[in-house]
Amino acid sequence: MFAVLKTGGKQYKVQAGDVLRVEKLAADAGEKVQFNEILMVGSTIGAPFVAGAGVQAEVIDQIKGEKLIHYVKRRRKHSSQRTKGHRQQLTLLRITDILEAGADATGVKAAIGAGSVSAAPAAAAAPKKAAKAEAPAAAAGADDLTAINGVGPAAAKKLVEAGITTFAQLAAVDADAFDAVKVKPEWVEQAKELAK
Repeated sequence: MFAVLKTGGKQYKVQAGDVLRVEKLAADAGEKVQFNEILMVGSTIGAPFVAGAGVQAEVIDQIKGEKLIHYVKRRRKHSSQRTKGHRQQLTLLRITDILEAGADATGVKAAIGAGSVSAAPAAAAAPKKAAKAEAPAAAAGADDLTAINGVGPAAAKKLVEAGITTFAQLAAVDADAFDAVKVKPEWVEQAKELAK
């Protein structure tokens, strides 16, 4: 039985045991991956994909393609030339299994391109700065100190490190005596209003 799968903007006709080179995937050598965008399995044609079908493959190695040279020469007037070289990043795969149905329940890692990011991982992976700023606040159930005028992310981080995580704690601080962070009197006044 054969299948036609789509990956890296290209389509491949594969059978069990085939070895093929595809655009680089986010997988290490020895890992098992599954292609879920199957256009055709045997005599079943998808519209555009066959529901529940999948092709499982084992990653043999991450390789580079042959060298391609792109040469440009302009002959007239100012005679310029440019040469560029390129070697495409590829993944070498061995097809292990073709599934006509039940591919969603196998639990095998989906084959995702190394340069692309799907919606689910993008939502799960927050930016580093936001994660660092929100981690202490979310952990303690604290207030957002950046709501106070003049308190930016850096000042809020210093306040959290000093042990001030809520508006009530900031309202109780003596601006002159507190030396861990330069606390302005305006911050204390605004914190009193926000703590109510």
